[in-house]
Amino acid sequence: MTEHLFLLGSYFVVVMTAVTAAGYWLLTRGPIVSSSSGREAIAKTLRNLGGALPDATPKPAPLRNKLIAAGHRAPEALAIYNGVVFAAMGLMAIVFGLATLITGRGITDAFLSAVCGIGVGFFLPKLVLDRRARARGQKLAQGIPTAIDLLVLSLESGQNLDAAIVDASRELRRPYPDLAEEFHNVCLALGAGASRNELFREMAARSGERELQKLANLMTDCDRLGVSIAPALRNHARYLRIRRRQTAQESARKVGAKLVFPIFFLIFPSVLLVTLGPAIIQLTSLLSTISK
Repeated sequence: MTEHLFLLGSYFVVVMTAVTAAGYWLLTRGPIVSSSSGREAIAKTLRNLGGALPDATPKPAPLRNKLIAAGHRAPEALAIYNGVVFAAMGLMAIVFGLATLITGRGITDAFLSAVCGIGVGFFLPKLVLDRRARARGQKLAQGIPTAIDLLVLSLESGQNLDAAIVDASRELRRPYPDLAEEFHNVCLALGAGASRNELFREMAARSGERELQKLANLMTDCDRLGVSIAPALRNHARYLRIRRRQTAQESARKVGAKLVFPIFFLIFPSVLLVTLGPAIIQLTSLLSTISK
């Protein structure tokens, strides 16, 4: 017991010394807290950590695209992500190592657990980032039919497409803020003189959403072929709603097949236990009485 307490105390002293040294070194690099907001202070600390330590991501360009798809466009987003990765690695290593020592294992097992914790901490931020990117892509896809309806209304009222995009970004701000942000970025780039079709293609590439890619292709084809864009957008919105309804119906039809395994492995044994349990108990008692 004394040896285990000594190992636990030594491990705690080493970890605290390393954390204190790292914090002192980061403080000497410059002021970390420049704002009263705790969230900004944490972000700045993680950015300093990610910039000070070696890059944990072997391919920064795909990772930056993934961060943009998740809605993180700030220039320091990659550095903050690297800081989150290193902080998660250290935290998981400490948690796994301390948990192993508390259970009474040796220092070798604690070291192996800490190594496993480093691996978990390395992959955990990536899983969270992928989940956030997928969730944001789904939100963008949900708001596309409404955005197309707003564009059609603005076009049919006599506005040009650029003004329609501005109005759509303003109206989408409350129900679909992510899509409104994408449209707002397009409006800013349009004011700088960029090509509308190229901007929509870049927006689709940033988000990685196929529905936005289809919308960009539709606008490009209408512009290239000289087709009126309002009827094409109306038909595309109708197609998206029909497709969404069909997807919902397909998911509803799959519920019966998905319930087979829970019913068979969870509900059916309980039903058998409730219905046949008393009969089996009585039969066992009767047979034991007859055998006596």
